[in-house]
Amino acid sequence: MKKLLWLCMLILVVAGCSKEQTNEKEELTIMLDWYPNAVHSALYTAQEKGYFDEEGLDVKIEMPADTNDPLKLAATGKVDLAISYQTQLLLSRGEDIPVVSIGAFVRHSLDGIMYKKGNGIESPKDLVGKNVGYPSSSVSEAILNTMVKHDGGDPEQVKLTDVGWDLMPSLATDKVDALVGAYVNHELVLLKKEGYDVDMFPLSEYGVPENYELIIVTGEKTLEKKEESIKKFWSALSKAQADVKADPESALDVLFSHENESFPLERDVETESLTTLLPLMVDDAVPFGYQEEKVWQDVADWLYDSKVLQEEVDVKEAYKNIVTK
Repeated sequence: MKKLLWLCMLILVVAGCSKEQTNEKEELTIMLDWYPNAVHSALYTAQEKGYFDEEGLDVKIEMPADTNDPLKLAATGKVDLAISYQTQLLLSRGEDIPVVSIGAFVRHSLDGIMYKKGNGIESPKDLVGKNVGYPSSSVSEAILNTMVKHDGGDPEQVKLTDVGWDLMPSLATDKVDALVGAYVNHELVLLKKEGYDVDMFPLSEYGVPENYELIIVTGEKTLEKKEESIKKFWSALSKAQADVKADPESALDVLFSHENESFPLERDVETESLTTLLPLMVDDAVPFGYQEEKVWQDVADWLYDSKVLQEEVDVKEAYKNIVTK
């Protein structure tokens, strides 16, 4: 009798353990490109609404200490996923850093040449003889050179000033005449809010190929080990992105509940930012996140022709579609 009772108890314990193991969620970490802002609304919506939970995932969203950290940490497997930039991933691949893009998060360029109206700047060639601020980036230099040359100007006659990340103050105080490296969904929105009459020349209108501004990346080894989990992550994120598009105000409510104290958000700024971003994040012709080989090849060719990339990169190794058409 005692043996029978003991056996029953053992069966119950084993069954309980099996159930507990079945209910365990796999942890995935994703590092943002910056502090939480409108572009990250879908991530927080997926977390808040339990979409990650439904996929059996426990997703940890982390903020970087430095904007250069996300891609490096993804490459070494210290985070599973990170938000980064298409151009940065290609430069990293050119240095044999083993990172792969698994989805286009913002599928159109946000960068461009930003300028104050009324200063005699009507197109990029008018920057000849002017002073342009930039955040010490070889990609920003290539953008300026390409756009000015495409418009019939001589880029050698444009003065470049490294303003670091003091982009807005440098333009607001007329330290520079224009900016490269400022975004249509951030600096443009903030400067207009502060009363400055500013505008931008889009990259694609002046010889720079359209690029996936933000992508979600992972390390090659992480992709090998966790591809199925990453697919589940993207499924949840896609569902949340549809919710953000359908109800932006509710998505912003969720975002503001995750506001970082060191980087306070303003509701009107994030509302305008999200309004700008939403049409640039999706393409009705393809699933959310789908990546086109032509976009990768065009950007890689431009970086190589601009001598930002020293060697050609095999773009087929740079990305992997985890969603299909």
